[in-house]
Amino acid sequence: MLSIALSLALAAPAQAEEPVSSEFATMYPELTLSAVAEDDEEEDEDSVKSERDAVKSGKPVDKKADEPKRKKKIIKTIQPKTFMKLHRYEVGPSIGFVANDPFLNRYILGGVFDYHATEIFAIEAQVAYAPVLGQGGCSDPDWKPLSCQLLEKNSVSPDISRLTAHGALGLQFSPIYGKVAAGNSIVAFDIYGTVGLGITATEDDLVALQADDEPPDGDAHRTQNQVHPTTVMGGGARVALSELVAVRLEVKSMTYIETVKSTTLEMKNNLIVQTNVSFFFPGMK
Repeated sequence: MLSIALSLALAAPAQAEEPVSSEFATMYPELTLSAVAEDDEEEDEDSVKSERDAVKSGKPVDKKADEPKRKKKIIKTIQPKTFMKLHRYEVGPSIGFVANDPFLNRYILGGVFDYHATEIFAIEAQVAYAPVLGQGGCSDPDWKPLSCQLLEKNSVSPDISRLTAHGALGLQFSPIYGKVAAGNSIVAFDIYGTVGLGITATEDDLVALQADDEPPDGDAHRTQNQVHPTTVMGGGARVALSELVAVRLEVKSMTYIETVKSTTLEMKNNLIVQTNVSFFFPGMK
């Protein structure tokens, strides 16, 4: 009888499924710890079982599903423009040359004046002067070797017309603005296009036309000096060195119709490459 009672007493705690009371936990802490350990083992078994089921089904196990998701924050920064043209004037000298004349060297001195109504649009005026360095012939600094060869060796009279002056009024459009890192500083630039109308003064070379011996009322003399309505198209780039100073490099095409020896009409096109230093005023606000 005694052995049966001891076996029942020892088996009773293992079969208890009721929650452990606080008094019992105080009196027998070692039994409470074993009960908690059994609960943890059951949870581990459940998690292992769920992972095993997920592997069998082919679905990935997301162990971070219960973790709080972190929101990604995008911080946008807008850098201010370091160079502004709005409501400012731009003036400066220019120097250039005619790039597509096969017969003559034409060097041009001039100036530009712009009013920037907005950051994109500006009204532009340009004037230019090309000095005449000689009076024709192979010793003329304006003549290129081709002109001398045609006249002296081939007895051909090329139609040589010197551009002597030019003026135009047009619209400038600057749609592209950018910045370039130069060492430790940032250099601002823009790319622009121009279109406008103007006038061009020319002077025919009578020696090249073999008309220098004609009387003053001859056909070549009557149309030696002319002024032509001109269309102007071009574009370039402006680089700001500071808030008040910039440099420009531009190419423009000037097209007009010229009369040769009072009888023949010819369409002429001068492609001018020029650079200038621009000064802006008033200062940026």
